[in-house]
Amino acid sequence: MASKTPVRGSVAVESRASAITEFCRKILSELEAGDFSQEDIFAIHLALEEAFINAIKHGNRMKRDKEVKIDYSVGLDKVEIFMTDEGNGFDPNSIPDPRSGENLYKTEGRGLLLINSYMDVVEFNEQGNQVHMVRYKEKPRLAGAPSQAQA
Repeated sequence: MASKTPVRGSVAVESRASAITEFCRKILSELEAGDFSQEDIFAIHLALEEAFINAIKHGNRMKRDKEVKIDYSVGLDKVEIFMTDEGNGFDPNSIPDPRSGENLYKTEGRGLLLINSYMDVVEFNEQGNQVHMVRYKEKPRLAGAPSQAQA
């Protein structure tokens, strides 16, 4: 049965790819306890891993003496994650669309594409070294969009 109180936490993870495993296990178990669907759990797991790899590779430049800070909240209706690296940041609008012709065989931008595809909210701070991600259990409707019953 899902808890009525959001589960909140904050953790600093060292800059190495395998360091995210323990955190993922913890948050995924919180999602399961919160009655999130397997689709939601898969999406959040993928977005977490992609954001973390971007943070250690592009933000912290693979420097093991740097950390990635992760703040999270798992509530009844959503999961919310803030991931912050110690890098100089970037402009997310400068990343080319990996789906357009000239970029199809380039490796840049694929992680961001996946994160944007699987999360309902993806925002970056002004510096560009923090990503804020949200996934809702029930997807918010756009104004004027038909409801599931009407579609």
